[in-house]
Amino acid sequence: MNEMSATPIRKIVHIDMDAFYASVEQRDNRDLRDKPIAVGGSAARGVVAAASYEARVYGVHSAMPSVTAKRKCPDLIFVPPRFDVYKAVSQQIREIFAEYTPLIEPLSLDEAYLDVTDNLKGMEIATEIATEIRARIKQVTGLNASAGISYNKFLAKMASDLNKPNGQAVITPKNGPAFVEALPVKKFHGVGPATAEKMHRLGIDTGADLKGKTLEFLVEHFGKSGPYFHGIARGIDERQVKPDRVRKSVGAEDTFSKDLHAYEPAREGLQPLIEKVWGYCEANGIGAKTVTLKIKYADFNQITRSKTVPGLLPAITDLEEIISLLLAPIFPPPKGIRLLGITLSSLERRAPGTEPQLRLAF
Repeated sequence: MNEMSATPIRKIVHIDMDAFYASVEQRDNRDLRDKPIAVGGSAARGVVAAASYEARVYGVHSAMPSVTAKRKCPDLIFVPPRFDVYKAVSQQIREIFAEYTPLIEPLSLDEAYLDVTDNLKGMEIATEIATEIRARIKQVTGLNASAGISYNKFLAKMASDLNKPNGQAVITPKNGPAFVEALPVKKFHGVGPATAEKMHRLGIDTGADLKGKTLEFLVEHFGKSGPYFHGIARGIDERQVKPDRVRKSVGAEDTFSKDLHAYEPAREGLQPLIEKVWGYCEANGIGAKTVTLKIKYADFNQITRSKTVPGLLPAITDLEEIISLLLAPIFPPPKGIRLLGITLSSLERRAPGTEPQLRLAF
């Protein structure tokens, strides 16, 4: 009996829009087509929210400071974000998904998991479903999407990156475990820079190295994530696609290549994390009352600062303001800051008619 026999084989598709924000801007403005563009602020404190593939050739990517992006690509064109438009396009895409399955789990405005094991079209081959969905997205929105197809969420997510842009890939139950064994752990979805660094210190560089560790070892060093890492190292991920779930919290964090000592770079580094957690909440129709800021210093000591408000945060600008208020008092810091994180909790589904505001200040 193999290790996956206890888990029913499912057909999971991960759809990921290609350079979503930038592609929408190029679609709507002919002058931007085939040119390197960055959605975000061009000022000294600005951050790239999304980069077109023409800009990525120069090494420009999301979360990069605008000044760095401009240095890498002098011809880079900055475009202010239009989140109301991105949300409207995301809704069009969501309606296409719903033609195939009710089991849709959005991760953000531009990506989602779909369980098509029992689909509304009665189609047996998941790769054909993914091809059809991508064609429908192109027809309706004029935008390209990539897809990953596999028997679980982890591998579907990994597969969607293999043939980007405008492509798809499948990882079958037969080749899933071998694919994971050969993969560097830093490329695992769910393994951030800090966790990857910790794994490297423990001698874990590839999926094969991870597979060689016992469950007890992984729980000892990674706590509640231990069983998850133990499973995915074997190509096993039993998480279901949950369309209506409201998580207890949603968070994002980043480890910086150089320790931060000043307020401005720290606040700048938090902007992509703000957009990520807000985008998740927006895509899933939920709001938050509690904001927690995580600060990890160069010596690995860490502190958190939280604020809870009476009602759901109405706009991303409110989240930005709270983050700034929580961040400012820790400066000047006693030592360099190596990691910053944001967690939103006390999550609730938003009532109809209480749409959050999406305007971003750059």
